[in-house]
Amino acid sequence: MSATRRQILARSGALGAGIAFSGALSELFAGTAAAQGIGHTGYGPLVPDPDGLLDLPKGFRYKVLSREGDRLRSGEGTVPSNHDGMTALPGRHGRVHLVRNHENRPTARFSVPTIAGLTYDPEGKGGCTALTLDGHNNVLSERVAIAGTAVNCAGGHTPWGTWLTCEETEDTAGTNGYTKDHGFVFEVDPADPHRTGAVPLTAMGRFQHEAVAIDPKSGTVYETEDAFLKPFGLFYRFLPNRPQGGTGSLRAGGRLQAMRVPGVADLSAVQETGTTFHNIEWADVPDPLAAQTPIRLQDFGPKGITHAQKLEGCYWGGRCVYFVSSFAHSAEGSAADHFGQIWRYDPAARRLTLVIVFGPDTDVQLPGESPDNICLAPSGGLMVCEDGNGAQHVFGVTRRGEVYAMARGRQNIGTPQAPEWGEFAGVTFSPDGDTMYVNCYTPGTTFAVTGPWRR
Repeated sequence: MSATRRQILARSGALGAGIAFSGALSELFAGTAAAQGIGHTGYGPLVPDPDGLLDLPKGFRYKVLSREGDRLRSGEGTVPSNHDGMTALPGRHGRVHLVRNHENRPTARFSVPTIAGLTYDPEGKGGCTALTLDGHNNVLSERVAIAGTAVNCAGGHTPWGTWLTCEETEDTAGTNGYTKDHGFVFEVDPADPHRTGAVPLTAMGRFQHEAVAIDPKSGTVYETEDAFLKPFGLFYRFLPNRPQGGTGSLRAGGRLQAMRVPGVADLSAVQETGTTFHNIEWADVPDPLAAQTPIRLQDFGPKGITHAQKLEGCYWGGRCVYFVSSFAHSAEGSAADHFGQIWRYDPAARRLTLVIVFGPDTDVQLPGESPDNICLAPSGGLMVCEDGNGAQHVFGVTRRGEVYAMARGRQNIGTPQAPEWGEFAGVTFSPDGDTMYVNCYTPGTTFAVTGPWRR
């Protein structure tokens, strides 16, 4: 176990927005491209936006690409509500395909329009929309990419240029008016949505999906389960029958397993950064479709299985997969409290390491819970979407452990009559690294942020 390095970090010009941070960031970025030109500081204090939408550091600017309630440029209907997970994929002639989840429940204000050939369950209000942008972030097209799904939270991109969108629900047919079972992963091709259609990847399991990440070498898919009430979620891997097979290959099925850390029933019990577990085990899931019992409640034998509260973001970096536990509350059944963990799993070594812990055992607190969606920044470092109460931020974390505010949403992003603050979600960068794209969850708004990222 390595020694803990606690750093009480920057207020960043954002009133009341401090982060309690513990961790050795050099571990987080080891072996990644970001480690080569890693940033050591932030970009300066946030400058209040005169238009009352998005505060950014000096030298940065934003463009609103899309807002819920506007007309889709395809003419298919209205831009849906609840913008969540997102990715930016390269297109032809320097274009960017931005594919965006809509975490819509039956009560959503604006549902994803149902389109023939792209709709799974006509009673599902969720799905994805896809924007095509030119090299200057002008919107060339905006259309439905999949419809009739439910509570599309996060997901992950594939090595072959598609998006895996995840349903964060376990509702079955007959529940909430649904005509089909939900809780699946779907593949979306933003360049040609009809090529992928609306086909659930059932072998990848039916549970409260959050995010996925793919090992580009082996084709193994890693999946997080966002369960914030006991029994808490699991961390999964899916071994496809056709690894690296390209679009549609995941439909060929495979084997779903859940991670077992010997001797650890709940990851929140681990509090010391640098703690490493060797010989990680993977147990076959008895019933991936959860026909009778949710997977996290199924019998994994006398050794049991390892749970964690609110497993969220997941991404591949270097030769490892990273995943997030957004928070843990002992009052809700967790073994211990924290305001966020980031774990690293090395498949080749079968080694799991706790690399970051956010609070609460320091004297600077985050106003809500963090982290949620995460991504690596092209200039080095990490971008983290905050998900909590009060003012909402996108925070940057440098390799040296410095935390700074990169963006702050104004009260409900230009809707002052509503008292809530809209959380950020779906942070991602353009393929050339010159633009950060990020969503405000509510009212659903998609931003493109440009500036001196490589400074």
